[in-house]
Amino acid sequence: MGESTLTTNVAPAQPARAAALFVVLTAHQPWAPSSRHILTGVARVDVRRGARGVDRGQDLVLALPDRRLSSLHGRLRLERGRWHVEDLGSKNGVLRNGVAIAGSAQLDDGDVIEMGRSFFVFRAPRAVAEDEPLDLTADALPAAPPGLASLGLALAARFGELARAAGSVLPIVLCGETGTGKELAARAVHALSGRPGPLTAVNCGALPRSLLESELFGFKKGSFSGALQDRPGLIAASHHGTLFLDEVAELPLDGQAALLRVLQECEVLSIGATRAQPVDLRVVSATHRSLEVEVANGRFRADLYGRLRGLQLVLPALRDRREDLGMIVQALLARIAPGGGRTLSHAAARELFTRPWPGNVRELVRALELATVMACDDVLELPGEPGDRAAAPAPGSSDRRWADERERRAELELLLREHRGNVTRVARALGKAREQVHRWIKRAGLDSTNFRG
Repeated sequence: MGESTLTTNVAPAQPARAAALFVVLTAHQPWAPSSRHILTGVARVDVRRGARGVDRGQDLVLALPDRRLSSLHGRLRLERGRWHVEDLGSKNGVLRNGVAIAGSAQLDDGDVIEMGRSFFVFRAPRAVAEDEPLDLTADALPAAPPGLASLGLALAARFGELARAAGSVLPIVLCGETGTGKELAARAVHALSGRPGPLTAVNCGALPRSLLESELFGFKKGSFSGALQDRPGLIAASHHGTLFLDEVAELPLDGQAALLRVLQECEVLSIGATRAQPVDLRVVSATHRSLEVEVANGRFRADLYGRLRGLQLVLPALRDRREDLGMIVQALLARIAPGGGRTLSHAAARELFTRPWPGNVRELVRALELATVMACDDVLELPGEPGDRAAAPAPGSSDRRWADERERRAELELLLREHRGNVTRVARALGKAREQVHRWIKRAGLDSTNFRG
């Protein structure tokens, strides 16, 4: 009798799951890179003041050069399968979602932790690939076009899928609320595609119904009154490139039928032409609506949806990716206020995490632009939400700017005492110009000579 073989069906290994802590932003150092720390193999994370660094042993120690942190400020600890945050008797306390904790508090997914002037985001356990680095800073992320970078595990994985699909002819649908960066992602896809033609953006919601066909398909001279010369349409302009259909759900049904024919036949027939023109293009669509719902309600053709959908990516709202706020703000400030030197007030940094941002990144851009224009010095204050500036302050409320001035005065006093009135060293510690620090000292009513000796 021959040897018998026993075959055992073994399920493929599933990725391990682990929680993660993100060091997102420190108010007076918004240029410092954010970092992600996967909490694999540790049951305790200590946060303290010191030179920026990470120490992984039996426990994880995160040191940050934040003078509002105590020498040992706060701790995250794993207890009975749940993570908790606790205050270790710090001078300035620990806040969870903007509320000071008394002793300790259990953490939930997406909680914002504030220690000193530093802000952290906690993420509950998620699948973690075996080769994923346990500690990663934003400046060590693989190079990616603008709009395709994230420290979040799930979103980074989806961006990776999008980047891999970019080199194919696979159609892509980008979904998400207004202002989440759908056009930026489409431009990133085109940049990665290597296609020699241009990216042509079509705002489907802004196309007048009467001009829909002429705008999309073009026309020949004399084909109608006012057609004084040949004009290629937006589709023909995308030849060898990418056609970006923004707000594609707004396209009327008759326009959908005409677009479907173009995609099926890979050719476009201009108004007044007798011969169709071949087109080679890749289609990226974007919408803030659910195309599945639009199809179910008869407002979008199922056959066109089938043509447009290859890879679908939902871009999360800004409030759902707070772990990326630091790198987003850093990138925006580099564009809005090049040259560096801008910092955020403590209140402004806190508001980044508490404001709902219904307009998402687009709203954040406008807020930072306005803050830069209105800044009296290098410290940015976020403008209030619409209607806030006209409202009278609530009884007993303190003025935010005055609160920040008091915090700055206290910090200046601490540094002047530490450096014995040496303004140059204080400026170096703050990362500011000496002249700026002199102005702050004068405004605070301090005299550096009183700290010498």
